[in-house]
This record gives sequence, structure tokens and C-alpha cells, in this order.
Amino acid sequence: MDTGPDVYLFGQVLGTHSFLLRDGFLRPDEYSEIREQYFLPGGETGTAATVLDSLGVSVRMDGTWIGTKVAPMLKSFYADKRVDLSPLRFMEDDPGVMDYVVIAGLVRSPMGRFQTLFATGKRWWSVPREADIDGCRVAAIDPYFGDESLLAAELCLKHGIPYVTIDSPHDSPLHRRAAVNVVSKECTSEHYADMAPEDMMALMQQNTDGLTILTQGGGDMLYGRKGEVTHRMKPFDVEVRSTLGAGDTFKAGCVYGLLHGMADADLVRFASACSAVAISRFPLPLNPPKLEEVRALIDAQKG
Repeated sequence: MDTGPDVYLFGQVLGTHSFLLRDGFLRPDEYSEIREQYFLPGGETGTAATVLDSLGVSVRMDGTWIGTKVAPMLKSFYADKRVDLSPLRFMEDDPGVMDYVVIAGLVRSPMGRFQTLFATGKRWWSVPREADIDGCRVAAIDPYFGDESLLAAELCLKHGIPYVTIDSPHDSPLHRRAAVNVVSKECTSEHYADMAPEDMMALMQQNTDGLTILTQGGGDMLYGRKGEVTHRMKPFDVEVRSTLGAGDTFKAGCVYGLLHGMADADLVRFASACSAVAISRFPLPLNPPKLEEVRALIDAQKG
């Protein structure tokens, strides 16, 4: 009998230093008061793991190598959760990957050394192992790790495991093979700045049999498949406390919807509700969306 986790995640796992400001966002040459600050698991994969655990899903995750400053926090945080850290590589001679995020309501600014890390040409993430993937029912793959991200996708296809990816362009293998690709405003600004969202969606839909979802912050979400018209859906209306982790939570909601066989519209609505609950509190890792909260929000804003 298979006793493995429900979901395999591959991608960014790091330590996030978050700072919620009291009186609006940073202004040049002016003092800013910190209301709350935390050091907690972050990254697209780390946040998705936290959210999926809160939704009742068991997870195995791999990706970024974990250093000496991040490891104690990460191990302690996930000690009582259904998140298997065994694939992760724990280093003994490096502090590990961290980022720093300043937040004030709808506005946030992340800082880090990712450009420097990628520019070294050295790999600082794991190679996916077939044994870690085989037996899982659904996967999610971040696109940032080149050949290793592609290998994770190939292993998923080999074992018939559908996967969710994020911000993968229309001509990428990750997009073509994905069950779901969630595309953010950051991706459209980088790759499709001169295209209308509807035209970009048509191009994305033509190049995959999977579901493409375009998120636009507070604007309508667009979604659809090859041969379909592009559908629209409004995001949920909530009071925003922090947008940190909103996209990662949306991804986790897509994974949950795929795991439970949701129809496209239901999956998009569920993922949007997960994200809406997430942005209504801070810090997200200590207050991840619960299934009953997501369902209650969907019921409250039906129609």
C-alpha cells in the first residue's frame, strides 16, 4: 500500500525576514516604525508547503539547499506538520538562502542576493530524485532551477503525476506539459509587456493542453484551455493586511484543486479564495488559510 505524501513540491525554500511597517511604506530620508517582524519559512515552495499542510494535505518538498541560519528555524517550524523535509540538503558551511521583505498593506518590496547567486554559475539546489516523486498524486514545480526543474517535470510525466507550475512562458516545456500554469503580472511584464492580457492568454492557451491562469492583482483573473474562449473571474474582496505569499498561496490552492479533481472554474475560485484569506492576515506562515475559512469565504461571496 502506498503511504507516501499527497503532493511533491520542488523549488524555492528559504528563510524570509519580514517587516510589517506601522505608518505606510518606506519614504526616502524618513524614519519608518516596524510594527511586526518575523523570520519564518518562505519561498514559493516553502510557503505552498505551509498552506497545503493547513488545508490537510501531506507534502514532500525539495529544492533550495538549506544553510546553517535557516535550518534550525525550518526544522522547528515543520516539526509538527505533514511536511517531509527528508529530500532537502542541509549544508554545514553556509548560512543559506534568505530574503528580506518590507511590507505595508498592498505594497511590499523584497530584497535578497538571488541575482548574485544565479550569476555564480554554481548550483545551490537539489537534483530531483525519482523515488521522492513516485507515489505522490500531484506535484508543483517552480521554474527557476533550469534543467533540474525540467527533470522534475519529466519524472512527473513518467509516473503520470500532474503538476502545477508558475510563470512559465508559452514556449517553455514546463508550460506545455503542465496541468496548470499560474502566470503573474511579473511574468507578463517581463515576457509580454507589449501584449494585451487577452492576446497573451490566447497564445498561452494554444501551447498547452493544460489550464492557464493569469492573475492580475486586484483585477480580473483570466483562465482557459486550448480551443476555449478565455474566461474571467473577479478576485475575492477582503481587507488586505499583507500581500506577502499571495501568489504562493494561489499556487497551493491550485494544487489542492487538482488533487481533488475540481473543474476549472471551481479550481480558480478555490485558489483565489485561498489567496484572499492569506492576504487578510500577517504573518502568513503562522496564520495559513484553513479549509473551513476558504469554504466560508466562497459561500459568503457567491454570485
